[in-house]
Amino acid sequence: MENSMQDLMNELNDSFKVIHPGDIIKGKVLSVKEDEVLVNIGYMTDGIISREELSSDPRVNPKDVVKVDDEILVYVLEINDGEGNVALSKRLADAIHIWDELQEIKDAGKTINVKVKEAVKGGVTADINGIRAFIPASQLSLHRVEDLNTVVGQSMDVVIMELDKEKKRVILSRKEVELKEAEKKKEALWASLKKGEKRTGVVTRLARFGAFVDLGGIDGLIHNNDLSWKRVVNPADVVSVGDNVEVYVLDFDKAGNRISLSLKDVAQNPWNSVAAKFAVGNIVEGKVVRVVDFGAFVELESGVEGLVHVSEISEDRITKPSDVLKVGDTVKVKILDIDNEKSKIALSIKEAVAKPQEDYSQYNSQDTGSTLGDLFGDKLKGLKLD
Repeated sequence: MENSMQDLMNELNDSFKVIHPGDIIKGKVLSVKEDEVLVNIGYMTDGIISREELSSDPRVNPKDVVKVDDEILVYVLEINDGEGNVALSKRLADAIHIWDELQEIKDAGKTINVKVKEAVKGGVTADINGIRAFIPASQLSLHRVEDLNTVVGQSMDVVIMELDKEKKRVILSRKEVELKEAEKKKEALWASLKKGEKRTGVVTRLARFGAFVDLGGIDGLIHNNDLSWKRVVNPADVVSVGDNVEVYVLDFDKAGNRISLSLKDVAQNPWNSVAAKFAVGNIVEGKVVRVVDFGAFVELESGVEGLVHVSEISEDRITKPSDVLKVGDTVKVKILDIDNEKSKIALSIKEAVAKPQEDYSQYNSQDTGSTLGDLFGDKLKGLKLD
């Protein structure tokens, strides 16, 4: 009985606790209506949060913010709102309390999720429980954002770069989050790379010597020689920026930040079937694909080229192959040699040309009735024949 009386006295004392305007206290939601929320704050009367004081967004539906039995922090506006209730504000309590939370988040290097509110000069703004935060355009992404309005309404994870409670200033960065994410992807990619494996990537840049492909955070290079089994002079003839491609990992060096790739499928190497299709001595037809000072390269089939040395172009002496041949010419060639290991074929145009048979009929004695003595005359004199 004694304990019960003491408990009752404690409850009575609590019910008459002293509160002042400006205090931030904890309360429990008793009911939620369209225009107000009733909160038990342990005082002799309950507190009322009007719709305007519930959130930084005055149009918000109270039921979307709190529900019955929620424990929340509230700011005391007035002890008596004129109707005997304590006027409270969750909006102000959140705004004051959030600064401490933001400081903890900043110190710990954690991220927070915000929704971009509007585009302004030099960047965009976001709302953090009633606090206006700014994201500079340079901190919106790893890549330049040309039109700031394209990110309005988007939710994004950011880190706090600068926090000043006195000046009510919060500077955020999405770029720093993307940098960390990119580093994690790179580390995971390096750890999983294997020579000879097939991967999917996106062509990001073309250079004179090849194409760069993003494998998911790291760019690899496809050299011109590895873009196709055919000879490639301009990478743009094979791929374009933005293309999704399947590539083979030829080699990689993490220390040198280098990955060598190939677009060629080893299984489709046309040289694998050269021995079955061509043989030394064959005369075949091909197309001139390249003319150089020392000869001309002739394509026998897609990806298989042979060299016609300048000395094998014609019986006549030729100084410049380009005087006789041009790219696109169709020519007949004779295969002189095949080196499968080095993927080389030696060809000849002059050997492929049918040579006219020399006419010896004038020397036939049956047709002319002449003897060897008649034909060679004095040239046989003095020659002893056994």
